[in-house]
Amino acid sequence: MPNANTKRAKRADPRAPLVFDTRTLGSASARSEARTVPAPADLGAGMIHVPAGSDLELDVQLEEVTGGVLVTASVTAQLAGECARCLDEFTSVTKVRFRELFADEVGGSGDDGYLLDGDLLDLESALRDAVVLELPLSPLCAADCPGLCSKCGVRLADAEPGHGHPDDGGVWAVLAVLKDSVPGRLAEAGTAGAMTSGTETSGTETARTGTVGQNGQQDAASSDGATGPVDTQER
Repeated sequence: MPNANTKRAKRADPRAPLVFDTRTLGSASARSEARTVPAPADLGAGMIHVPAGSDLELDVQLEEVTGGVLVTASVTAQLAGECARCLDEFTSVTKVRFRELFADEVGGSGDDGYLLDGDLLDLESALRDAVVLELPLSPLCAADCPGLCSKCGVRLADAEPGHGHPDDGGVWAVLAVLKDSVPGRLAEAGTAGAMTSGTETSGTETARTGTVGQNGQQDAASSDGATGPVDTQER
């Protein structure tokens, strides 16, 4: 039973552009072939890909070896992507070389190898793996692309010479303003507190003065009242 990881197409179509017939190979013989074929769909990763249907220039050598066919191939492909720095779309060309063994039976090239389909060799899986592996994770429209301005977002390659913005200090400037304003606010708070405390003290003293005055009048009245009855008795 074939291993689930073995990369084998479902019945290769002999008319497919990436399928090669190996019947003309003799024992320990080799054959070279050049083809221009349309790129399969979904050949890419992340921010860059090979446009579906674009031309792939193939140079393939098939060599009969014990247990299968050794393929040595190079592919030249057009690329289309988005620059990771400036986000502009761009096109370029890549050339990838790879070598793989296509075994004539399961296990002949390891669990992760490729298999022949009888006398047919379908190169698409191996080509796809090789091309995608070589694609950059962060593609650039140019090696020296300066990217975008962090302040206004303009593409620096298109900006005027000396493009820049005044340094306002950013978040640190805001923190500095807050730091400078703290002592003043504390002083204002202290002054307001002192004024409030003085007002409360003055009110208390006033209340106490009023109480003393009332008590003095009451004492005087009491004194007069006590003198009155004494004089009456003497008479």
